Amino acid sequence: MVALLTVVGNAASCLVAAYAFARLRFPLRGFWFAIMIGTLLLPQHVLTVPQYILFKQLGWVGGDWPYVPLVVPQFLATEAFFVFLMVQFMRGIPRELDEAAKIDGATPFGIFRYVILPLSRPALVTTAIFSFIWTWNEFFRQLVYLSQLQDYTLPVAMTLFIDSSGQSSIGPMFAMSVLSLLPVFLFFVAFQRMLVEGINTSGIKG
Repeated sequence: MVALLTVVGNAASCLVAAYAFARLRFPLRGFWFAIMIGTLLLPQHVLTVPQYILFKQLGWVGGDWPYVPLVVPQFLATEAFFVFLMVQFMRGIPRELDEAAKIDGATPFGIFRYVILPLSRPALVTTAIFSFIWTWNEFFRQLVYLSQLQDYTLPVAMTLFIDSSGQSSIGPMFAMSVLSLLPVFLFFVAFQRMLVEGINTSGIKG
């Protein structure tokens, strides 16, 4: 559930943000794009404490639905890598298509809906695959925000196979590890062709 919601949030929000940076004209566009790229240089651990304090003040930590701090930020285009990937992809789409749509009376939203969105499928699939794999395997953020046993995600729950004395249940732990790899493997196999196509056409290859 967390992984799928993250995929939807990243794909939708990053696509809209990338369209603004790649196609629209607004004041200080270059400055805000540089700020966004600059966030890629910040280690995730540097942001953990400020984010935790903010989410705690918003009442997202320890609430009735403990996955809010893991899911909601993904709907706000917080993943600069995916925004950058989509911006690079959209810059490769000929602007003549935008001009032709404008002549036909399309608004900026119409251009996004009928021109950019259909052509951005490879970038969307690439974003979905990486979002799913990274979220499925993520441990640290989930460990920080999930405190109840029944709320643990798979990476956090697997630590229960190791007790405080350092002894571990090797057999069950390996079995659970294999099962945890299956969704990622099947997801990658199903969309492998689109993943390669998206990387090749987004300007981050090589």
